[in-house]
Amino acid sequence: MPLVTSTEMFKKAYEGGYAIGAFNVNNMEIVQGITEACKEEKAPVILQVSKGARAYANHTYLVKLVEAAVIECPEIPIVLHLDHGPDFETCKSCIDGGFTSVMIDASSKPFEENIEITKKVVEYAHDHGVVVEAELGTLAGIEDDVKVAAHAASYTRPEEVEEFVSKTGCDSLAIAIGTSHGAYKFTPDQCTRNEKGILVPPPLRFDVLEEVSKRLPGFPIVLHGSSSVPQDYVKMVNEHGGKMPDAVGIPEEQLRKAATLSVCKINIDSDLRLTMTGTIRQFFDEHPDKFDPREYLKPARANIKETVRHKLVDVLGCAGKA
Repeated sequence: MPLVTSTEMFKKAYEGGYAIGAFNVNNMEIVQGITEACKEEKAPVILQVSKGARAYANHTYLVKLVEAAVIECPEIPIVLHLDHGPDFETCKSCIDGGFTSVMIDASSKPFEENIEITKKVVEYAHDHGVVVEAELGTLAGIEDDVKVAAHAASYTRPEEVEEFVSKTGCDSLAIAIGTSHGAYKFTPDQCTRNEKGILVPPPLRFDVLEEVSKRLPGFPIVLHGSSSVPQDYVKMVNEHGGKMPDAVGIPEEQLRKAATLSVCKINIDSDLRLTMTGTIRQFFDEHPDKFDPREYLKPARANIKETVRHKLVDVLGCAGKA
């Protein structure tokens, strides 16, 4: 099966009450761990590349890694998606370079300017058989070149979504309902502590999601900044030389609820990095004499695979939907 767009994926996800996992990729082991889990669980997947990943690994290398995954996993549909495209030129480069989906993120711009930029990308993308994700509202946090202070974040305004989608022609819409980029999604002051002393983040604004869904019936919604920041891997990092106090993510039960509604794509932006980093730190603590990258990247890849498997089955609900 060649690379596909997300159109049919999202249609099935919306009707079936599940979401597609969108996982950021930077290297071979991450691509392999994700796609091997999806192949075994028979799950569709979106492999997404940020501007930072393209600068790190090179556009051509990343495309070829994803093309290799398509060859190795012919049974599952795979989308190659640009995450947080900052401008028309970046989106055009990815469209021309083999991507089947792009995101134009002009959410920091005034409403009318966001429409203008998004519409330009949509027109070019649709002319080339590529779909477009846009964004309304801004998420706090840091992900590659996307840096938004907490005070600058804003929830999506439901009263704007119909006009925005109608005027831009975008194929899916990322909204802000309280998720946040990175592993430090919330400050301790924003959270409460449960009886075990563990930080609990504020709940997602499902009222905003439900109102957007009423205004855009059948339209696929996207959540960014939706890593759960698994505490077992935060603990692993900290026990083996790392310093990640108070790293907390989105509770998985809230993501599962979102996936049963109109959310068709959930971005996992930190969990795989934590999985890889924790595994490698532990490996070097336990094997200080080792130096071969194959020896420490192999268990990292295996743990990424299990992290993804858990997301597919228990959070996204998309296992068996390929």
